[in-house]
Amino acid sequence: MKQLMLGNAAVARGLYEAGCEIISSYPGTPSTEITEEAAKYKEIYCEWAPNEKVAMETAFGASLAGKRSFCAMKHVGLNVAADPLYTCSYTGVNAGMVITVADDAGMHSSQNEQDSRHHAIASKVPMLEPSDSEEARCFAKLAYELSEQFDTPVILKMCTRVAHSQSITDTEERKTLPVKTYEKNIAKYVMSPANAIKKHPVVEERTRKLIEWAETSSINRTEDNKAKLGIITSSTSYQYAKEIFGTKANILKLGMVNPLPVKLIKDFASKCETVVVIEELDPIIETHCKALGINVHGKDILPICGEFSQNLIVKCFAESGIAILADSVKDYSAETKFTLSENVPVRPPVMCAGCPHRGMFYALSKNKITVLGDIGCYTLGSAAPLNSMEMTLCMGASVSSLHGFNKALKSESENKTVAIIGDSTFMHSGMTSLATIAYNQSNSTVIIVDNSITGMTGHQQNPTTGKNLYGEPAGRVNLEALVKSMGINRVRVVDPYNIAECEAALKEELAADEPSVIISRRPCALLKEVKHPGPISVNADKCKGCKSCMKIGCPAISMKNGKAKVDETLCVGCKVCTQQCKFDAFNV
Repeated sequence: MKQLMLGNAAVARGLYEAGCEIISSYPGTPSTEITEEAAKYKEIYCEWAPNEKVAMETAFGASLAGKRSFCAMKHVGLNVAADPLYTCSYTGVNAGMVITVADDAGMHSSQNEQDSRHHAIASKVPMLEPSDSEEARCFAKLAYELSEQFDTPVILKMCTRVAHSQSITDTEERKTLPVKTYEKNIAKYVMSPANAIKKHPVVEERTRKLIEWAETSSINRTEDNKAKLGIITSSTSYQYAKEIFGTKANILKLGMVNPLPVKLIKDFASKCETVVVIEELDPIIETHCKALGINVHGKDILPICGEFSQNLIVKCFAESGIAILADSVKDYSAETKFTLSENVPVRPPVMCAGCPHRGMFYALSKNKITVLGDIGCYTLGSAAPLNSMEMTLCMGASVSSLHGFNKALKSESENKTVAIIGDSTFMHSGMTSLATIAYNQSNSTVIIVDNSITGMTGHQQNPTTGKNLYGEPAGRVNLEALVKSMGINRVRVVDPYNIAECEAALKEELAADEPSVIISRRPCALLKEVKHPGPISVNADKCKGCKSCMKIGCPAISMKNGKAKVDETLCVGCKVCTQQCKFDAFNV
């Protein structure tokens, strides 16, 4: 049955049809919806793990037990999961194990622009890369077949455009598979040096066999249009190439991007006068082609940074100074040619009206406290007008960076520097960072902004919420008890809607001569179960137009005709703004 399906939903459908039974993931845009969609199939058990490393190890355990398994993450999450990835490449699998990583070229919601193909190459794990929803469904199924045929985990690489665009897919029935028997095999599964040294040659031989498979597989296909120009490409770049060139170029579309074929690429290039590799981010395919002795164009005309588009490729070809490339795009969509996204008005991100993080960040900004930050929607505390976060590196780094910062500067920084981290991020990577503060006793103050949900990726549960992925009651981590058990004696909870309370806590904990944790706790304003008192308004007669209320950066407040104005469709009545007004101009 044909359906219009989101790329991530299509992956989930492929998992279902392939007989996958166990999924463990950590939410990360643009991968999150895969696990959420898979949870709709009653035949698949799904869960959120505390982090990507745990998710991958859970999937490996399920594979070991004999059931097809899966885990999903975004590109930076694969960094966290790299430890098990590189070694389960050596152990291989029992039942099929598939890993999806979703890259974010253009950094729509990420702290870096990383190309995950490097992980596939370095770990020597096969990687498939679909270019639309139907391929996402089919490649997910194929990944299990390859996993079991070649005794390896398989990575399915998505990207923002494929994950979050829709195209027509077919659907098929689910496979019912017997549980594969687990057999004790110390030489295979215990990667002590004596065993691991024997597995490396096995992995290299597996790569050789995968290259042979890639030479003739239908997912690596040539579209021969008897043209002088040849395009080698994959993923969304294939869709752009098809739209731009049509039958004016020969196209080699690669569905397996690691390992790459050799003979197939050589044969394709031999039939073309000029060959161009179109690939987002790093020159992986281009470098492979050049290593084969093939003269190709790639990053000499196309950028290594940012997301591609049809218009960008046309612009680069037209400006390349290479006649055959300029001629190939001269007839492309005259009306839209070179109309790039710079013409679209900028819409800067901002904390939502009623966001519980705003009050704490305002208190930090007002008191000129140095803030080392972390990954989450609270990273917006770095934006104007709060400007109250000075560092964001990766999950959990705020806490361990604070430890190093204070160990380096001691009394110069201890009473004016904090780390800030969300509840989900703390469970992901903050615990070990806090452990180093407690163990090595830096005089550091950590703020856990607990909004009772994983906010940035769209309200997923985490170990502190008391609910599992399905919204059912689950084991709940008590942050206060956890932090105290780790050796932190000074622990206090504040309401971030109460700025005076936040300021008092900051003053006292920064003055203390020992590690401390402040838990800033109030549920995310967008949670359905949260009840708000309703919008407030401004008494124009009392308002002096001093703009003190604007300093908190609430999108519900603006200035009109020299007076503050509240957008009642946005305001939830948190009353943080009222605490800034010296003239009692807000009606509450």
